[in-house]
This record gives sequence, structure tokens and C-alpha cells, in this order.
Amino acid sequence: MQNLLSIIITIIVIVSLWKIFEKAGRQGWEGIIPFYNMWVMAEIVGKPGWLGLVAVLSLLVPVIGWIVGAVLIAYLLYLLAKSFGQSAIFAVGLFFLGFIFFPILGFGDAKYQGPPKDDINLINKK
Repeated sequence: MQNLLSIIITIIVIVSLWKIFEKAGRQGWEGIIPFYNMWVMAEIVGKPGWLGLVAVLSLLVPVIGWIVGAVLIAYLLYLLAKSFGQSAIFAVGLFFLGFIFFPILGFGDAKYQGPPKDDINLINKK
């Protein structure tokens, strides 16, 4: 039963990412390819693609990498929420309860507004 629930949640998140990427004007399939989806997500939020790749690859390095990865992913999810007109609290939901908040973003009435102008500018695009 637990495996079935995990499969259902995974499918819901995958379909949600497909919809989110389509809303942002990208191809839906880009949202479901591991590693590449983080590259594209960084571009969607107005940051260089390598930032998304660094965020996910840093998770392979114990302790320090986990911290760096978590901070970068939280930052990208914050920018993703802002790109769709959502609040920072919504970004916290994306980070901790993605299986609930990704479907809300993908299937809800939120519209892609482009990269946020008032973001915490940790990394410049170019």
C-alpha cells in the first residue's frame, strides 16, 4: 500500500511539473527529465541554468553539499513561486510539501508572470 501511494504521489508531481513548465512557455517534457528540469527551472525564474544544475548536483556531496543544495533549491522555489505571483509562504510549501503545492501551481489559476523583479538577487543572470 505504501509503494502504491508513493507511485501515485510521484505521478502527480511529474504531471504537475509538466503543467508548470507549459504555463511558463516551455515544453512540458522538460519538467520531467532529471537534472535538466532544474536547469530549465533556473532559466524560467530568470537565473542561469547552471545554478539549477549546481543546486541538484551539490546534493551528492555529504553535509556541506546538502546545505548548499537545500539553500539553492529553496531560492529557486522562492523565485518560481514569485514568477507565478505567489507568496514566499507558498514557496515554503513548495519546498516542504511539494506533492501538494506543485499540483496547486500546475493545475490552479496561477499564471506565469515572468521572472520576479523584486527577488533576492543572489545570482545575476549574466
